[in-house]
Amino acid sequence: METSKLKKFAQYARRTLMEQVSSKLKLVLEPDSAARRENDKAVADLEKQIRAFSEEQVVEKIAYVWFNRFCALRYMDVNRFNPVGVLSPIPGQFQPEILAEAKMGVMDATMIPDKIQKKVAGLLNGSISSGNAQNEAYRLLIGAVCNYYNKTMPFLFQKIADYTELLMPDNLLSGNSILSYTREALYPEVCDSGTLF
Repeated sequence: METSKLKKFAQYARRTLMEQVSSKLKLVLEPDSAARRENDKAVADLEKQIRAFSEEQVVEKIAYVWFNRFCALRYMDVNRFNPVGVLSPIPGQFQPEILAEAKMGVMDATMIPDKIQKKVAGLLNGSISSGNAQNEAYRLLIGAVCNYYNKTMPFLFQKIADYTELLMPDNLLSGNSILSYTREALYPEVCDSGTLF
């Protein structure tokens, strides 16, 4: 199997994720950031990690964590290990299946805790205001799925620290997002070949 496309994707994804995590870090660490208002403990934990290691090492670690998770979730989607596509849309659609189902009020209670379900529903029905409700809801769904898989695959889905979730890249639903490139690079034949894991 030709792996040069995968190698290029991995290099591109690493660079892109590091840039996105770094940009997000700057926003989160601003003195009056929404993250500080809504989750001061997570920001304090993040600052503690930066003091213990360095900003560059924290950014690299978190970019690596999200790269691994996004690739694993795509692999699991293609092979139907996930009950619904977490990164992948159903054929003929553009939105990830998990978000499309959430918009219809369907969320898997075993994967998505009740508290997250309520927040996602509130974002999607407009009862919770947001600058980008669908992106925020989708980020919550991804975080919940990753935490769910921590029980069975802790080596890949370590429990997400709150600060790690704060630094998840934005705009995951756009056509030029890291997830879009992940779906393109990890097409079904690649995932079926056993090349990834």
